[in-house]
Amino acid sequence: MSLLEVERLSKNFRGLAAISDVSFAIEAGTITSIIGPNGAGKSTMFNLITGYLPLTAGEIRYRALRITGMATNRIAALGIARAFQIARPFRDLTVFENVRVGALFGKAGPRDVEATTRRALELASLAALAEQPASSLTVGQLRHLEVARAIATRADLLLADEPCAGLNPTETAAMIDVLRQVRTNGVTVVLVEHDMPSVMEVSDRVLVLDAGRLIADGPPKTVATDPKVIAAYLGTPDAA
Repeated sequence: MSLLEVERLSKNFRGLAAISDVSFAIEAGTITSIIGPNGAGKSTMFNLITGYLPLTAGEIRYRALRITGMATNRIAALGIARAFQIARPFRDLTVFENVRVGALFGKAGPRDVEATTRRALELASLAALAEQPASSLTVGQLRHLEVARAIATRADLLLADEPCAGLNPTETAAMIDVLRQVRTNGVTVVLVEHDMPSVMEVSDRVLVLDAGRLIADGPPKTVATDPKVIAAYLGTPDAA
């Protein structure tokens, strides 16, 4: 059984179709990337899955449970968490305290807040910075903090929104290592990402959106050579 199922999903903003009849399923224990040109509908897809936006049509199921129309806090309580591209930490709190906030909420059930916080810091490679104020972190470290806060909710499914955007090669490699560590520790990962080398390196599977439609779905190497994907990114030459 798939962990997450998206069936014939559509989202319209007045006359604009941001997502059009998209279906896919995410298997547990995988890293899947959603890619596409700017405006393709990638962030809208995350907003629909996490309940930030209502659907126009379609259905979303998590562990076979229909979550369409659920409030964001109820979706988080089921074990779905999102790491945002732009980190907004509590700047006057330490790194540990920021991650502890995530551990206080999230997935329903018993919790050991301190142990969960320390585990999330370890997975996100932030343990050495636990007592530093969040205001002192670099852009790359703030991205790690976003991931740590998300997985501290004891999530089983992590939606990471462009975790490598704007990072230098060293920071990007560190983030890829973190995502692999997260997956190794039982969390399924779905990325929205523009950094193609990172996508090719870390993904088990790639979904490609263009103008709100799913135009390709498969292993990274297969998707990278798909003519529809190349045309979506590079355009097609004018007819002679």
